[in-house]
Amino acid sequence: MTATSRPSPAATPRGDAARRAGKRVLLAAPRGYCAGVDRAVIAVEKALEQYGSPVYVRHEIVHNKYVVKTLEKKGAIFVDETAEVPEGSIVMFSAHGVAPVVHQEAAERKLATIDATCPLVTKVHKEAVRFANEDYDILLIGHEGHEEVIGTSGEAPDHITLVDGPKDVANVEVRDDSKVVWLSQTTLSVDETMETVDALKERFPKLISPPSDDICYATQNRQIAVKQMGADADLVIVVGSKNSSNSVRLVEVALGAGAGAAHLVDGAEEIDESWLDGVSTVGVTSGASVPEVLVEGVLEWLAQRGFEDVEIVKAAEESITFSLPKELRRDLRAEAAALAEKA
Repeated sequence: MTATSRPSPAATPRGDAARRAGKRVLLAAPRGYCAGVDRAVIAVEKALEQYGSPVYVRHEIVHNKYVVKTLEKKGAIFVDETAEVPEGSIVMFSAHGVAPVVHQEAAERKLATIDATCPLVTKVHKEAVRFANEDYDILLIGHEGHEEVIGTSGEAPDHITLVDGPKDVANVEVRDDSKVVWLSQTTLSVDETMETVDALKERFPKLISPPSDDICYATQNRQIAVKQMGADADLVIVVGSKNSSNSVRLVEVALGAGAGAAHLVDGAEEIDESWLDGVSTVGVTSGASVPEVLVEGVLEWLAQRGFEDVEIVKAAEESITFSLPKELRRDLRAEAAALAEKA
């Protein structure tokens, strides 16, 4: 389940195959697992090895059907609410983060918690707390009902107003237009977010921005790669689940970049062969919670239909990694020390 970054064996540098006649695939790089997802998935696997089954996970650890089903087979149990976890059990919080009330619920049930919240989401949580403590009105740009938005809003519910895109801006009300800040969900479309920010600044000229960009590096890099190949693609296939915000955004970005068509699929089995009618160039990418094995399946499916030439469209290098959750690191260290003492 660990992320891989190897290209398809058939991949050639962008430009070589472009000179060839016939069908081709433009393969986005980077794609697939980001550092936060990789950390979260490995955390579940390590927890199962360390503590045994079951390990309970509140909500999907990441938004991908294949990942969830694979971890379920290994012994993870996914629940919707903390109350579903038996008292005294181990529960892991997903990469999307949770509100403080969830930590309180876990403590009341005497649950051992492992917090797999992506560090970039944690950064937004800390910003929300800081600006709330300074009595700012916080305009959180994001999608209503998304787990990340629920978690961030829970950090300062009396100070946060959700702004779900430019259409919401006209309805925003603040107490003092000289003390307003915007934050955002980490997995949004960069362009749409800035469109929302621009609209907010028209209403609130003194609106301030977060100290650093809230949209995560991986989301931005994947969108840049799709923009680079979108205009050249008759069809873009985005591998990802429908509840994955960043995957859905990739479809929107592909269409905005000029792709003839774009579709979101969980895997090759969901591709409709009729999509290939009249198509000579197919772009392929995947959301930040998608393991590479699913992309390889799509490339194999396309190769069987004559799309054998694969060109890499490289937008950025990614080398960021995150350490495992502190609770898990602590117990792994303790076990290693105990084993060393016995040796």
